[in-house]
Amino acid sequence: MKNFILFCLLCTLSFADDARSKIDHIIVVYLENRSFDNLFRGFEGADTSDKPFAPYALQSDANGSIYQRLLMGEESVLAGFPREVENKPFLIDSYLSQNEIMPDLIHRFYQNQQQINGGKNDRFVSDSNEKGLSIGYHDIRDSALWQYAHEFTLCDRFFAAAFGGSFLNHQWLIAAQTPYVGVNPKIPRYELDMAGKVVHDGILTPDGYAVNTIQPYHPPYKAKYADPGMRLQPLAYDTIGDRLSDAGVSWGWYSGGYDKAVEGRGKEVDYQYHHNPFLYFARYAPGTEGRKHLKDEKDFFSELKEGKLPHVVFFKPLASDNQHPGYASVKAADEKVREIVESVRSKPDLWKKSVIIVTYDENGGLWDHAAPPKADRWGPGTRIPALVISPYAKKGFVDHTDYDTTSILRLIEWRYALERVGERRSNNLLNTLR
Repeated sequence: MKNFILFCLLCTLSFADDARSKIDHIIVVYLENRSFDNLFRGFEGADTSDKPFAPYALQSDANGSIYQRLLMGEESVLAGFPREVENKPFLIDSYLSQNEIMPDLIHRFYQNQQQINGGKNDRFVSDSNEKGLSIGYHDIRDSALWQYAHEFTLCDRFFAAAFGGSFLNHQWLIAAQTPYVGVNPKIPRYELDMAGKVVHDGILTPDGYAVNTIQPYHPPYKAKYADPGMRLQPLAYDTIGDRLSDAGVSWGWYSGGYDKAVEGRGKEVDYQYHHNPFLYFARYAPGTEGRKHLKDEKDFFSELKEGKLPHVVFFKPLASDNQHPGYASVKAADEKVREIVESVRSKPDLWKKSVIIVTYDENGGLWDHAAPPKADRWGPGTRIPALVISPYAKKGFVDHTDYDTTSILRLIEWRYALERVGERRSNNLLNTLR
């Protein structure tokens, strides 16, 4: 038995060393606001809400009473949805095409915890502005995402690192940490009742951590936040970018619309400032050496064409291409993913050394039946899709390992022998590779 265990350990070490030597580029494509059940319901071999082995609690009100039928939100009705639906997942595509834009839903820190309700996931409707829309799903069987999931590896136990929205999960993607503000009377603070329910909404937790959208101190930021007291003071702790730079590993954060945002020429709806987490750190302020790592989407494609793509890439599409309800369609983001992946695959020397991870920042208020694992006060939050696309990804494989957003950090740290960022002990994505 001891010899067998030693053999297995040596095989694992041999695989790790072999894979590490082959992978030279890790490319993270970070999309927006979709739950796993919202996009991958019915995927063969995955744990989705259509399976007999995947029971789930029906949606109920704040008192625990099960709804007989689900009302829809005002914006949903205006968009063409019926005024009420049955208390079960329904196909959004029956009312709205994947080229159209569905209404946005509440996706905030404490509200997400209320929706999860200790893992029962039965309060998404009661704690949503758009009510029944929250348990709708799409049929994306003809999409690039579905195609890549079949061809490579789909993770069906991948969770948003943190409860709630985009700002906090972007922070956890690069730093695995929640920014602390402390006392600032200009920034709204949550008020909770004795049971932990939201009495007054806010940006800061009662003890002063920034968990909902706040603007960066240095430009670019939304124009209406001209008062610096309403913006987040520059952060100083380490990010994955700092770890990579210190180790001499090239990297970049590429955003659609970034150049226009910096120049003040773009529409604010096109560039979401809180979707670029490095803007919040002192080391990446205007005029610093670190600023060179923040680039526009077009630089990704030009550097790829010229064979100058850095070792680690974070790619954030333009707002209209990121799949966020309220301003982006399912189809537009799917086409952007296909463009990125096929651009890499068209370069054989690059493709044979690359791992592409396509995932989402958070669920965007959309229901999922899987109970998140427990880690710390910040999360993980609701389950989200994650795909690993690479010559080294397992083929046609559904990985049931528990992961969260920080698992991406663990893969980068493993590949480049970096010190761990943050305190959370999350699983590396190594089980997705062969």
